[in-house]
Amino acid sequence: MIVKNTYGISVAFAENHPYGVTPKSEFTGSALQRKKQPKKTITKKQSKTDVVKEKKLRSMSKRTKQKIRKKITCFARTQNKLSFVTLTFLNKVTDQQAINLLRKFIDNVKKRSNDFQYVWVVERQTKNNEFKGNPHFHMITNKFWKIKKWWEYWINLQLKNGIEPREKDFKPSSAFDVKQLNTNNIRRITSYVTKYVTKNNAKFKCQVWNCSKKVSQLYTDFYTKEEFTDQFKRLDAVSKEYIDTNPESPVINVKMIDLNRQTLPLYKRLDNINNNVINKI
Repeated sequence: MIVKNTYGISVAFAENHPYGVTPKSEFTGSALQRKKQPKKTITKKQSKTDVVKEKKLRSMSKRTKQKIRKKITCFARTQNKLSFVTLTFLNKVTDQQAINLLRKFIDNVKKRSNDFQYVWVVERQTKNNEFKGNPHFHMITNKFWKIKKWWEYWINLQLKNGIEPREKDFKPSSAFDVKQLNTNNIRRITSYVTKYVTKNNAKFKCQVWNCSKKVSQLYTDFYTKEEFTDQFKRLDAVSKEYIDTNPESPVINVKMIDLNRQTLPLYKRLDNINNNVINKI
């Protein structure tokens, strides 16, 4: 058996299937392993206008949501504290306006912060009837925010870019909202991620998520043999188990693992390699 492990999930693959071939590396899921793709060039016959027309609405696939959850969990394991930031707008904005302002905001934070790391996702507003469907952003970062300073900057950034409040001098305190996260509480962080990522099925005319370079380089999975997952059985930490009896399926066994003080030390190999990635200069 070849077993692919990530925090909270172990999947065993059949040896006689291509997915069961021994992997080249024990660890996977890092952008460091990604092959560089050649840049797309625009031919003389294809104008820039044609390229813009080809852009499709973007949404989060099931695979993308799983990737985001993994990245945030691995990110949290390298930090003592994280902050959960919500950025909303003073008035109705297009998806393109929203993403451009977010990029300007992040660029400014990078210039004024030491080793700023983050993951962000976009979501549609549903409860605010004034701006129903308006995009807003949720961001998990390693930064301690001076809330008054950055709230004022976010408001002024919108004003400078032509986003006027619906009422004169309207500057909602919730436009820049920050909550502190205790990274020792993996379940709470997972609940935040699940709440704002898994329910997100909207479509956008912009990028739907992104992360900093170091976060993209974090490894999210590692391969072992079944002896590793047997340890979870001995700890009575397997909350759910699914066995696929279909002989044509590459996946034959999936285990959902409880994350707690007993089980988290078993992921030390993943913690160690990611601490090296996140702490490199």
